[in-house]
Amino acid sequence: MLGRLYDAAMRLRRLSSATAAALAVVAITACAPADETTEDSADSTSTASEPSGTGSAGSAGAAGEGECAPESLPLTSPGTLTVGTDSPAYEPWFSNDDPSNGEGFESAVAYEVAERLGFSADQVSWVKVPFNNSYAPGEKTFDFDINQISITPKRAEVVDFSVPYYTATQAVITLKDKADQAASLADLQGLRLGAQTGTTSLTAIREEVQPEAEPLVFSDTNAAKQALLNDQVDAIVADLPTAFYITAVEIPKGTITGQFDSTANPDQFGLLFEKGNPLRACVDAALTEMEADGTLAQLQTEWLSDVVSVPVLQ
Repeated sequence: MLGRLYDAAMRLRRLSSATAAALAVVAITACAPADETTEDSADSTSTASEPSGTGSAGSAGAAGEGECAPESLPLTSPGTLTVGTDSPAYEPWFSNDDPSNGEGFESAVAYEVAERLGFSADQVSWVKVPFNNSYAPGEKTFDFDINQISITPKRAEVVDFSVPYYTATQAVITLKDKADQAASLADLQGLRLGAQTGTTSLTAIREEVQPEAEPLVFSDTNAAKQALLNDQVDAIVADLPTAFYITAVEIPKGTITGQFDSTANPDQFGLLFEKGNPLRACVDAALTEMEADGTLAQLQTEWLSDVVSVPVLQ
């Protein structure tokens, strides 16, 4: 059973009257990266299990109790948990570009965290935060941001991250008729490559591939996909779950030629907080509970994966 990601894909394909492509799924244990920016060009993924910030998981008590009870939390708006993410909000992390519907992996994670902190769904408010702005220094308009934001040492200098809620790898997407030209790292070096600005997808191109030509940088994933279709690039790079969705639903004549080996430096996504926000410790407690009781694994299976074998690019 492919879960709701499969169902969402099929609904979208039926709407376009196209023949449904078989949705591949990502192994829960597979790694897949996600982020860099102009100021992040030297970013490398962090293997730290303790993101920077105040306190540690559980230091403020159990999620939703004591100092972590809703009435005790330092919130942007009293009585409301304000969550930031970018727009558009892409599948399979969100569904139908609507973070507030609780569908998609990151939306589901956000609402599960909220519930464990004692908030009902109608006490959660979403605000639009452009990806690159989320980890810029300074005051935030949200309590936490969830948007496939990789935990990196550079970012952790100016913002705080929760404990990781997902580990990812980057994947290479090309059109099927060019797949044999992008089957290895050596192949990729001579190709025209591209990725979204501010992502570890872009970092992966520069650090893992070290291409002969500077990669093209796009404002968002939609622009990168269009560039691939317009033959402006030979291949684009995205995190593996997004790559599966793109090739199964949005670009059926596209294919994944492989993923980068991130064993040494796994790319971990974290919820992002304003530097020094004590709310982090309470959210860490909730995420730690979700990891321990299997909720995170269940949400990954439901929205991101069952089993698939994607070759590692050598």
